[in-house]
Amino acid sequence: MGQHSGIGVLDKAVAVLRAAAAEPCGLAELCQRTGLPRATAHRLAVGLEVHGLLRRANDGRWRPGPALAELSARSADPLLEAAAAVLPRLRDLTGESVQLYRRDGMQRVCVASSEPASGLRDTVPVGTRLSMAAGSGAKVLSAWADPATQRAVLAEAVFTERTLLEVRRRGWAHSVAERESGVASVSAPVRDGTGQVVAAVSVSGPIDRIGRRPSARWAANLLAAADALQHRL
Repeated sequence: MGQHSGIGVLDKAVAVLRAAAAEPCGLAELCQRTGLPRATAHRLAVGLEVHGLLRRANDGRWRPGPALAELSARSADPLLEAAAAVLPRLRDLTGESVQLYRRDGMQRVCVASSEPASGLRDTVPVGTRLSMAAGSGAKVLSAWADPATQRAVLAEAVFTERTLLEVRRRGWAHSVAERESGVASVSAPVRDGTGQVVAAVSVSGPIDRIGRRPSARWAANLLAAADALQHRL
């Protein structure tokens, strides 16, 4: 029946859940897979169904229920928790807009941002989807992507394979009026505990204010923020 917590009824309920998750099953199959008596298996399955952890389809078999997905969706995302602590500090150091991007196929998604209180800003709302073909964040996410993704991105990108080699060599990327006219940005890779690049952290703002070499001003702050994010992961 798998692992034991020492709480008998809980262990049995989890065994029922696991059995139904492995393959939809009726009462006879449930008993067979869990080794539980018929009355116990039925009572637990019905109880789990009441709480939405199991559901019974028209064929009478139990399957994982909607509550499992709901509970899982609400679990905290460690990257976003780390961003909530680190991004505002980076915003205050630079005085500019700060974003965190994840790659989703051939797009990058802004998953967190921190904006200065006033002045001209490069506002990228959370949830915004941007192309992987331009911008410093796109370069960073492409530079550490798998070879197939890199080839697909480079077929459409304004940057080249040589650019990505350079990004990997120095550990950050910058762009000037690439994603949007009048905007410059610099980005660095964010790694998880295993060293995999899972996101790009970016600082962006108006070229008129920050000049055409944003990296000279912010690369060190940005790399420190990327380290702080990795440390929290």
